[in-house]
Order: sequence, then structure tokens, then C-alpha cells
Amino acid sequence: METGPTGGALGGDDLSPSSPAAVISRWTFEVSRRYQHLLDKTVPHVLNRWIGCLAVVLIYAVRVYFVQGFYIVTYGLGIYLLNLLMGFLSPQVDPEMEDGPSLPVSGSDEFRPFVRRLPEFKFWYSITKAFCIAFVMTFFSVFDVPVFWPILLFYWIMLFILTMRKQILHMIKYKYVPFSFGKQVFPNPSSFSIRQQEGISNGKHKPSQGLSSSGASGKV
Repeated sequence: METGPTGGALGGDDLSPSSPAAVISRWTFEVSRRYQHLLDKTVPHVLNRWIGCLAVVLIYAVRVYFVQGFYIVTYGLGIYLLNLLMGFLSPQVDPEMEDGPSLPVSGSDEFRPFVRRLPEFKFWYSITKAFCIAFVMTFFSVFDVPVFWPILLFYWIMLFILTMRKQILHMIKYKYVPFSFGKQVFPNPSSFSIRQQEGISNGKHKPSQGLSSSGASGKV
């Protein structure tokens, strides 16, 4: 008879705000929120972000060079980076599917900026995180699989060439460039017509002044 309330009390203690599970949940939520806040603050600093990413890449390269190992980790990292690069260079909507707005193919079409399948910020974030994870993996010998690295390098170069060739042919076929420098600015027709009318009125006004002055001189 007395065991029921005791068990209910224990269950209530597990869900109380002071329980270890609730404390850990609040702590992880706070850390995640602050981490996301820091990431959001880095969004406009494109150059600084990529400089930091380059520093991480150099640190990893120096680590692999001095260790002389973990080539299979580097090969997997290269395959992952190639996949990210294809997402960065590809449009969000594949023109072959034509489920969304198609890319402009002529000068008369409406200008639409290139929308990537993988945005620049996610591209940077994925590369930086991948190099950080690979750097941590170099401290565990279980990932140091003996392999003849020139074969892996040759295979990755061939895979890169074939993948980029396919991507370039896709770009040529659908006439798009994976870099957008902002929306094109065209002259406002209303302002142009106003300036044209002002020019015509000014041109008519000057001869009238000349005629009036010559007439006045003739009268004198």
C-alpha cells in the first residue's frame, strides 16, 4: 500500500527542475543557443570566416605531414569536400526537373540570381567542421589504416576531373554561371522619359528666347 506513493514521488523527482536530467537538458540548450548565436554573428564576415577555415586546413595539413599517416582519413575528407563543392556549384532547382523557376537563357528573360543548392555559409561551415573532425581523428591510431597513398591521390584526381567535367557540361547546356554578383540594375523608364521631356522643353525654350531677343532688337 505504501510502495505506490513512494514510486510516484521518485517519478516526480526525476521530472523536477532540480533533477540531473533537467539540469543537463538546460545546460545543453544554453550551450547550443550560445553556439548558434556565435555562428549567426559570423555570417556577414565572409572574408574572416574563410581565412579561419584556411588556417584550420593548414593546421590539418601540417599534422598529417609530420605524422606521415592517416591517408585514408584524408581521402575520405577529400571525397566529402568534392561532394560539398558539387552542391555549392549546383542550382537549387535542377533545370532538368523543371519543378521550379527555370534559369534565364536569353537576354529578354527576367533576371534571376543564381540560388545554390548548398549556400555559402553552410558550405563554409561544413568544410570547417569536417577538417576539425578529421584533425581529432588523427589522434586515434585506429584510423591510421596502412595504404599506398599515391593510388588514393590518383583516384581522387581522376574523380575530381570527371565530376567537374560533368558539372561544366551541365553549366554549358543550361547556360548558367554559379556566381551571382547581385541583381542587374536597369534604368528607370519613367525617369528616362522625364529627362527626355526636360531636354525637349529646354531645346524649345532656347530658340524662343533667341527669337524674342532678335525681335526686340529689330523693333529698336
